[in-house]
Amino acid sequence: MSSFAPGHFGEYPPPLGEGPRHPERPQDPGQTNLVIGEMLQVSINNSMPDPLDDTPRALGEEPSQPEQLQDPGETQITEMQQVVITARVEAFQAIRATDLTLGLRRIPAGFHVVLKTECAEFQTSNKPVHVDQAVVEWNELILLPCELSSIVRVGVYASFELGPMLCHGEVLRTFEISVGELLDRSEMSDPIIFQPKQEEVVSSCTSLVVRVERRSDENGAAVLCPLTAFMSDDIRALLLRTDAGHGLLARYRRMQNHRDLDQSINHFEHALDICPMDHPCRPAALFNLATAKFVNCQANGTHADLDIPISLFQDALDLRPIGHLDRPVTQLHLAISLLSRFVKRGFQTDADTAEELLSEILDVCRANSHIYKAALLAIETSALHPAGSIDANDLGQERPAASMLPLSPDQLAHLVEWCSRIDDPHALDEVISLHYDALGYYNTGHTSRGGLLGNLSVLLHTRFQRRGNDEDLDQAITLQSEALALHPVGRTQRSTSFLNLAVQLSTRFNHRGHVEDLDEAVALGREALALCHTDRSLSLNNLAGQLYTRFRHQGNDQDLAEAIALQREALALCPVGHTYRPMSLYNLANQLSVRFNHRGHAEDLDEALVLQREGLALCPVGHTGRSKSLDSLGNRLSIHFDHRGNAEDLDEAIALHREALALRPVGNTDRSTSLNNLANRLSTRFHDRGHAEDLDEAIALHREALALRPVGHADRSESFDNLANQLSARFVNRGNAEDLDEAMALQREALALCPVGHTDRSKSLNNLANRLFIRFHDRGYAEDLDEAIALRREVLALRPIGHTDRSKSLNNLALSLSTRFQHQGNREDLDESRENLCCALTLLMQHDPFQLTVHDSLATVYLLFHQSGLHTFGPGEDTDSLNAVMHHLKAAANVVSGSLLHRLETSLLWVRHASQYSHGTELEAYATSMQLLDAYMSATVSVSSRHDTMKAFPSTLAVDAASCALRSDDVCRAVELLEQGRTVIWTQMTRLRTPLDSLQTRGDHVMALVKRFRDISSLLDKGPAIHAKGTPRMNVEAEEARYRRLVEDWNKVVEEIRKIEDFSRFLLPPLFSDLQDAARDGPIIVLIASKSSCDAIIIPHKQPPTSIPLPTSLEKLQILVDKLQRTGNPALIKTLVELWDDVVCPVVKNLGKFAQRATCALRDNNWFHFACHGTQNLDEPFNSAFLMRDQPLSLLDITQMDLSRHQFAFLSACETAVGDSKTPDEVIHLAAGLQFAGVENVVGTLWEVEDSTVRRLVEAFYKNLCGDGTMNSKRAARALHRAVQSLACDKDIPLDQRIVFMHIGI
Repeated sequence: MSSFAPGHFGEYPPPLGEGPRHPERPQDPGQTNLVIGEMLQVSINNSMPDPLDDTPRALGEEPSQPEQLQDPGETQITEMQQVVITARVEAFQAIRATDLTLGLRRIPAGFHVVLKTECAEFQTSNKPVHVDQAVVEWNELILLPCELSSIVRVGVYASFELGPMLCHGEVLRTFEISVGELLDRSEMSDPIIFQPKQEEVVSSCTSLVVRVERRSDENGAAVLCPLTAFMSDDIRALLLRTDAGHGLLARYRRMQNHRDLDQSINHFEHALDICPMDHPCRPAALFNLATAKFVNCQANGTHADLDIPISLFQDALDLRPIGHLDRPVTQLHLAISLLSRFVKRGFQTDADTAEELLSEILDVCRANSHIYKAALLAIETSALHPAGSIDANDLGQERPAASMLPLSPDQLAHLVEWCSRIDDPHALDEVISLHYDALGYYNTGHTSRGGLLGNLSVLLHTRFQRRGNDEDLDQAITLQSEALALHPVGRTQRSTSFLNLAVQLSTRFNHRGHVEDLDEAVALGREALALCHTDRSLSLNNLAGQLYTRFRHQGNDQDLAEAIALQREALALCPVGHTYRPMSLYNLANQLSVRFNHRGHAEDLDEALVLQREGLALCPVGHTGRSKSLDSLGNRLSIHFDHRGNAEDLDEAIALHREALALRPVGNTDRSTSLNNLANRLSTRFHDRGHAEDLDEAIALHREALALRPVGHADRSESFDNLANQLSARFVNRGNAEDLDEAMALQREALALCPVGHTDRSKSLNNLANRLFIRFHDRGYAEDLDEAIALRREVLALRPIGHTDRSKSLNNLALSLSTRFQHQGNREDLDESRENLCCALTLLMQHDPFQLTVHDSLATVYLLFHQSGLHTFGPGEDTDSLNAVMHHLKAAANVVSGSLLHRLETSLLWVRHASQYSHGTELEAYATSMQLLDAYMSATVSVSSRHDTMKAFPSTLAVDAASCALRSDDVCRAVELLEQGRTVIWTQMTRLRTPLDSLQTRGDHVMALVKRFRDISSLLDKGPAIHAKGTPRMNVEAEEARYRRLVEDWNKVVEEIRKIEDFSRFLLPPLFSDLQDAARDGPIIVLIASKSSCDAIIIPHKQPPTSIPLPTSLEKLQILVDKLQRTGNPALIKTLVELWDDVVCPVVKNLGKFAQRATCALRDNNWFHFACHGTQNLDEPFNSAFLMRDQPLSLLDITQMDLSRHQFAFLSACETAVGDSKTPDEVIHLAAGLQFAGVENVVGTLWEVEDSTVRRLVEAFYKNLCGDGTMNSKRAARALHRAVQSLACDKDIPLDQRIVFMHIGI
């Protein structure tokens, strides 16, 4: 729970955030586009890293900052230290459980670590790795400075030569750390954990463990020598050029900027020029240049230039004779270059030479080496495909070996259908390979070729959907287009090709945003529908989906109307049990929901929710479409919550989105959608309930979603928008300026991706206006406010009457205008602001929770009218603007569908302003606030969290309310409010144990209600399960949602009981007449100390209460409380005198007016006396306990007991009646707990008890209590009083020990 602070009208209210963007996908191509017949067409994905693809996922990185460790203390290190470095280089292992070099894509020769201090640089040996090796270890001694504050820069590198090495190679990780931090981590065996680099899901080198040993001398061990700082200019230039070349080549592979590739080649050429023929680094320079040249040929498709890298690789090989450590890797790259030229030109000598080179590699390399594996892969690939049948870039892609003869078209069609039903990557790759083999056999002109092309296209599309390789999608579209050309007019397969090509183009639009793809998809979808005769529902569904997508991006209402009409027709053709019914239900629900957002017809939203629930019921656990149905139903429930305010809808939506995300692991193409949806729901819950952890999780999820939506992705602007919204919310909540700056940058990028005509433009405009509005309040830039107003006018123009978000736009524009009035004083701004808000209010339905926000805004505007002296309104309006302020605050607090937290905040604001202006609604405002506080607290799950939550609200609310009632001369109401607002937690716990014996004879219906009340009360009284640390968030949220549902059910049962005769006030705050009965044995004195006044109320049994003004103030009483906590006798006596004069004496004088009577009723009940140690826990008061012999008896244990037959308890233990000064109205201590459990009279202690001196006081107490041989608990207070009096002259007992006991009860 975030800390609560009521807002101020003088401060800027948080801008109204736009509803999170969460576009829906109307189709599931992997599920709906499978057309089984002669040719099958779905969508798949195939990609393996190319052995020559030497670009890592990211170039370099920002220095990693390990977490800050504490100062290791007084550890002294003399002279030098020795460090032993052990580095874990887990290339993607933590995510993919694969080998070390998976993330590099270029086979490294080895790995090494470079360590730099202020005066030296050290480099470990270069260690090769094998396929199954997860850890590389260097056990080499390096001398470090002895100063703990000395900074060490550490770098982990992949090298591409084993000897001699040329430059460091490719950087994997770099970071700076102090020697002291290294020591701390070494002693704790604490690894340095690295996060994935920017724009990468996983990165090479996930952790680094450094072991540091303190040594006073070198102990004779071999120490690694520092690298020489002296080198020639040529050597320095060679190293710099080579490092630059590697860095640029890596960046090219990540960013695909051809300028980087050109510059990389340039650097490698200069490096080669520095190395003459006899230079030891010339082979490495030749190899690096050849690699970059080969990549350039692949990138530009200039395969005629392959002669250049082949020649360079050959020259490098000539300089690396048999036995050279780097000869195998040179042979591998030369062989693959030759095979690339062979498949393009068909030179058999290239293939033969490559085969010889690869065979030699297999002979000399170990089977578990990366080079051996790559060579074997190249041999298998070249054997599968003849010259010209594949692209050169396909070399290195792993495909299973083909059989001698291809399968028949019918056999292949069955395999395609099988692959569409299972998610087996190996099987999918094998079937794709079999199709490539078949295409080589069934050449152009064969009747089966069109079907094979179509099926292969479907498989590639499926693989794209499962793995996300863009090349698969492009190849699928190319092959499907070729298949379509082979199906002339009149062929039944022609409609299938139309349908599948349309789906694939639509998929590519969703991932890259090319509008021409979408337009072509719609045209092809119409063609498919016109030709479709067998499965019309599928064609209807797909065309509806494409029209819906176009509506989302172009905003043509006709597209949406046609999509809904087509989808209804498709659903009508899919009765219960039909394969495509879940898909049609899902898509129609999406489209109706979108129409609701644009037109506001509630029936569209209700129908969408019904359809979506049916759709989810048809997708049980294990169904391939379940994740999509879960997400979609979650979105529907979220919209329902936004417009109806039912908290159950939001909790259910979050649970559904979490389940959907779990079904879409890393690598799933729909993962970004689930991330986005869950983040949006958590954001909504943060704004509704104020849980800060929801906001932090939402930001993290949005960042992950954005990383999965690269440049060109159709939903990238959505991720920019949503992440900016959450960062802005966190800035408002915590004030971190970096969050606001990042939000501004993201928001402008989002708007740039939503040009005029884009359906999301109004949201991006609105959100950018919000960011500017917030920055204006933070930094005071007047131009920000003017731009925000201009943007909001544009937004309003894009949301005509009937648009569901028009009222929000009117509210936001009004908020900005009223803010400008505050700073510039333009009357027209304030008038327009009020008019817009009045208009917004008329547009809202009766139960719309947004009414709360608009009423709040209207209260702000009317307060500005009042403060500025502007009181001229339109005809028939209330001319008293202050009355209007209070009217709208009252209306806001009473919007039943609104957030309880928001309503409570508004009611407290109402209290503050009514009190400030002495308005007649002040007492009503207090009563409303206390009622809402009680309701909000009852929805808080655990007892301990309720106590923490109470601290966030005004601690003197009940006392101030009672004081307000006294100022209104309503003494009875003052007592009622004080009783209602104090001990809220105890009161709520007591309600769950309320007996209903008097209803036993009221009939079966009433008995059923009583049983229901008892059952739910019992469940709530047990409290929620206590979750261990590390429990999944989903489990915790499910438990909290269950508890809130129980609270709602309990409230409904209580309302039903109140309808029974004589039970209309069941569990409502007691009336004064009920409270007065407690004074039957003598008057009750109530003290009220507030900032406005201090009073005492005397409550007799039958007469009206009396209020007595006390001659003191809250400040003086607080000083007395502080003095009472001091135990020195002189100070204590003086304090007690002051307390008598200012508080007790005025009450005693007035008590003479009332006749007191004492009762002597005797009851045969249980009594008990505690003589043990006790402890009061102020931070967790329910953990306060009696320290028994076996185990503590806690306050929480006591509250769960039934002690209703017990009359008396004496607590001779320390601190058993000590409350918390921060929550004076919530008395939570051991004595109060016993009274809550049923004990009528309790004697407790205010501070520590000294056994040796208090024994006599206890003896005196029991003599006075039981001296005549009878036991009456009602004598307890008098007995304690007389015991203290009898020992007044005993100087052996200090005053603080004579008055340590206090009595609670009657």
